[in-house]
This record gives sequence, structure tokens and C-alpha cells, in this order.
Amino acid sequence: MTIAIGCDHAGYALKEKLKQHLSESMPSLLIEDIGTFGPDSVDYPDFAHEVAGLVNDHFCEYGILICGSANGVAITANKHAKVRAAICWNMDTARLARQHNDANIICLPARFIDEPLAFEMVSAFMHTSFEGGRHAIRVSKISGK
Repeated sequence: MTIAIGCDHAGYALKEKLKQHLSESMPSLLIEDIGTFGPDSVDYPDFAHEVAGLVNDHFCEYGILICGSANGVAITANKHAKVRAAICWNMDTARLARQHNDANIICLPARFIDEPLAFEMVSAFMHTSFEGGRHAIRVSKISGK
């Protein structure tokens, strides 16, 4: 499995910790790090569009986006037709994003969660299956077409 991960300056430290944790806990996972690669101020849409593009075009199964509130990266990622980016702040939202919405990008608010919770949410997100059924009907209506 391949995931794309990206962040802005507010999410940089958490991104680095998440990469380390994922490499240790899921050694077969391939991680495509889009950046940013330091704590200097950057524009979150640059990284969100790149991660979303990789997921949208099926180069990566899932994506992880991190910024201060997760709002900016989620709004940006959801501009891509095949992306369903979900802001998650606890275990329930991480699981439900997959179960009910078939989300393929988890967006984390670095200023509002700690590392252990981020690790748990990403794991839950990646290991939770979409339930389909009535949820599939709803997800098929998201694009509006």
C-alpha cells in the first residue's frame, strides 16, 4: 500500500513523527512525502493539491494532510473529483470517515490533537473498511453529477 502525506508549516513536526511511527508500525507501507520539509511558512494548498492529485489519480490509496486546523487542507483536497477528505479529531470521526463516507484522505488538525491520538486515528482510518450499502448510495451523490 502507498500513502501520500503532506503538510504546511503548522503540521510539519506532526508529519515527521507520523512518518516515523508508520515506518516502524507498518514496514511494508510506502510513504510518498510531498512536504513541506521544514518549519518555514508555506502555502497549504500547494501540498494539499499534490497529495489529493496522487489519491485522485490512484497513485496512492490514501492520503494524510496536516495543517493547523485541518480546514484549509480539507477544503483544498476536496476540489479533486475522486477525493473525499475528512477532518478527523477523535477516533470516532476517523472510523466513521471510512465506514460511512469512504474517505480516502484524513486531515489532521495539528494544533488541536497530540501525537498518540494522531497515530491511533491514522491507524484506525487505514484499517477501517467502507460499509457500502446505503452509504454507497450517498457517496455516489457527492460529486453532484
